[in-house]
Amino acid sequence: MRNNSAPFGATQDTEPHLRVWRASDAPALIDAYRSSPELAVQLGSPDLATDHLARIFIADSLGRSDTHMNWAIVAESAAVGNVGISHIDRRHGTAWAYYWLAESARGRGLATRALATATECAFSAGLFRLELGHRLNNPASCGVATRAGFTVEGIQRQKLRYDHERFDVELHARLASDEAPTVRALPLQN
Repeated sequence: MRNNSAPFGATQDTEPHLRVWRASDAPALIDAYRSSPELAVQLGSPDLATDHLARIFIADSLGRSDTHMNWAIVAESAAVGNVGISHIDRRHGTAWAYYWLAESARGRGLATRALATATECAFSAGLFRLELGHRLNNPASCGVATRAGFTVEGIQRQKLRYDHERFDVELHARLASDEAPTVRALPLQN
């Protein structure tokens, strides 16, 4: 059973919240990308060398469509990460969840709270099953998924390849019928 009392109302811009990505977030995206080298792999190694290129990436990759939704995770008035739902399949009511944070924003529970919010939005939009995966060598991501109510379903052997190295992935899923975690969701802001 989902916790429908999660705060999805407006907030002060300085309080942590989720909102759509804006072109003006380009400098924050560049900072996150430069300070967190693993984001190159996570984001598909985009060219974010200039504000203009970062704005293009935001428009092309961090927007919304019938098959994906993204929200900027905002803390202290700056975008510090992303949470998203992709590969939305309305026929089966399924999708894939993902998240990332800049190095400076980690360890404060923002990813867990953002994932809980995005999950509730997906379920409210009619989806039933969300999946996500993380490399086995990323226990922090496992903690985010678990705290946000995603149950471990198994290991996908050597699923991901980065450069010449393959990684096993632990698959998690959450169903709309699962009990909601006791996580304070991040509010949504326009």
